[in-house]
Amino acid sequence: MAAGCSLSSLLLVQTQLDHSLQDAVSTEQKEKLVYEYLKKLDGRGQDLKVPEFEDGLEWLNTKSPLSLSKHLSGKVVVLDFFTYCCINCMHLLPDLHELEHEHSDKDGLVVVGVHSAKFPNEKVLENIKSAVLRYNVTHPVVNDADAKLWQELEVSCWPTLVILGPRGNMLFSLVGEGNKEKLFLFTAAALKFYTGKGEVKNNSIGIKLYRDALPPSILSFPSKVTTDSSGNRLVIADTGHHRILLVRKNGQLLHSIGGPKSGWKDGSFAESAFHSPQGVAMKNDTIYVADTENHLIRKIDLLEEKVSTIAGIGSQGTDKEGGATGLKQQISSPWDLALGTAGSNEDNVLWIAMAGTHQIWALFLEDGSLPKGCVVKKGTCIRFAGSGNEENRNNSYPHKAGFAQPSGLSVAQEEPWSCVFIADAESSTVRTMSLKEGAVKHLVGGERDPLNLFAFGDVDGAGINAKLQHPLGVAWNKQKGLLYVADSYNHKIKVVEPKTKQCATIAGTGEASNALGPAFTRAAFNEPGGLAVGENGRVLYVADSNNHHIKVLDLETQTVSVLPVTIEDAFVELDSSFPAQRKLPKLPKSSPQVPMSPLTVSSGQILQLELAVTLPGGTQLTEGAPSYWALAAEGSEWFLQGQCVYGDIVDLSRPLVISVTVPASAQTPDAVLSVDVCLYFCSKDDSACMMKAVSFMQPMQIAKTNQVSTAKVLLKHHF
Repeated sequence: MAAGCSLSSLLLVQTQLDHSLQDAVSTEQKEKLVYEYLKKLDGRGQDLKVPEFEDGLEWLNTKSPLSLSKHLSGKVVVLDFFTYCCINCMHLLPDLHELEHEHSDKDGLVVVGVHSAKFPNEKVLENIKSAVLRYNVTHPVVNDADAKLWQELEVSCWPTLVILGPRGNMLFSLVGEGNKEKLFLFTAAALKFYTGKGEVKNNSIGIKLYRDALPPSILSFPSKVTTDSSGNRLVIADTGHHRILLVRKNGQLLHSIGGPKSGWKDGSFAESAFHSPQGVAMKNDTIYVADTENHLIRKIDLLEEKVSTIAGIGSQGTDKEGGATGLKQQISSPWDLALGTAGSNEDNVLWIAMAGTHQIWALFLEDGSLPKGCVVKKGTCIRFAGSGNEENRNNSYPHKAGFAQPSGLSVAQEEPWSCVFIADAESSTVRTMSLKEGAVKHLVGGERDPLNLFAFGDVDGAGINAKLQHPLGVAWNKQKGLLYVADSYNHKIKVVEPKTKQCATIAGTGEASNALGPAFTRAAFNEPGGLAVGENGRVLYVADSNNHHIKVLDLETQTVSVLPVTIEDAFVELDSSFPAQRKLPKLPKSSPQVPMSPLTVSSGQILQLELAVTLPGGTQLTEGAPSYWALAAEGSEWFLQGQCVYGDIVDLSRPLVISVTVPASAQTPDAVLSVDVCLYFCSKDDSACMMKAVSFMQPMQIAKTNQVSTAKVLLKHHF
């Protein structure tokens, strides 16, 4: 017999147990209390039943949709109500990974992620797939886009865990992060109790990991990018591969540091290890890294080729004040970094977007001083702004201000700005923090109520009238006096004029896709996470995270290209658990091949392939169909190693520009580059639809002399 299924009904039963556990000292006492609780709950005669998953929901990491009454019958089930933007939900994942390692489905335990979106962008299955891959989620995940189960159970916040018995009967609930001890205590007790009753089954539920169907790539979820002072070198946080890449501005690899497996290890570039690094900052030959899931700040010395740890203890901290030095100071999910000046020494402070505690911290690289004259010693890591409450609260007193998962930083040291720009993700705002007195002010997005973290959208406008959706990155263009914003969940790049607070879209269609335009407004991104200004303000680098690319926006010509990251002089092992490239269908054998005139190129030269194809009259591209271009060099695979080899085609009104860099070290004196084009199109009245393809064959002779100029090749065809 079943009773009401809300968490409030369970809370009435569980409250007494929670109080009793607070007074229990030994493990034996706690286990006995939980056993007596289960015995009493199971003997009530009425189960607190969870309703069945709705038919038609989208599932990941399973061979087929799961049913509580069928596949999960006889299992102790942990339902994890989460949304992938939520830092607290991310903090819970290591606990769930450890729990699954301790108890498998054959032991009777199954974890099911119930994705209940906060933002509209998070309801899209493709975006959830990316999050599942990025955070290495290996248990089943169901996309409850309309939050039906959330509502039926009266779940109130992310994350919430609901532990079920083998009959789908609710046993426990845990709200928020930091409940690891109870999670392990409750699940172990439930498994022991119901195994003793003969109700636990040891069958496999049929796990089929989404990641296993996809190939590896050079970059995996790159989250942040920065440049050195000369603009000749870029640092890329290759987050999914747990490594840092240093490349030339043409994409040629200089150093690969860490990866592909996650871990925490200092030492040489080859032996060092990171765990999902995000923010990067660079000064001269030193790179600073926000080693996010290790909860550390790392330092890379390029001259000595060594990695060291300069802040953090290697596990998530709860301290919201700071003040200790180096490895004595615990920190929580540092997300971005920016170098700045506090006192008389230039670049003596590393500003940290501490997403885990919703604050801005400062790590002093040299002695310095905070506003109001407080002197701080070298090595000190201290909270500078933010109360630690998750809010959108502005205040003249930095400690009274409130942030909501700050995720992007950029410093404008010069007057009249003298501030740090902050992308505050969960409040969907951009804020400023004064370097003189610490005052936190609103710039664009959000709304006036500091407790409303749901004031998001996609609206160009001024100040509070502008709307963003979970922005993750900002970059100050000193030369132009403009701030660029990665409006991540709107899949756009926006620009803010700080004087007028005017915010406008400069690139991106608003749809998650992968296209180069060529115009800015026709370019497409997929949750861009980081930005960097280069070439004296003429270029904007974009970490297009879910497309696994670094894209280059030329602010003068208004064109977009992909940075062709090339790894040819160093062996870099790729972690096959992280995908980037989709499997493309083969062209029909009847597709025409268009031979091109031979072309002489040189090492390091950039080829710009201008694709100009036209459709038959009265037809148009099929919206949503996977039209694409793809590159290949059969027999000369080295030519394309590390470069972008495919892309979507969403517009044929203007030529599409594909950039390819001739490798610095040619393995043969010639090569043939093929450019395949596959288009899906329909008649404008939709009476007939078809697919056509063409392949361009470009022979090349590779000269030993270097050429600086760009070689342009027109690829023209009419279907």
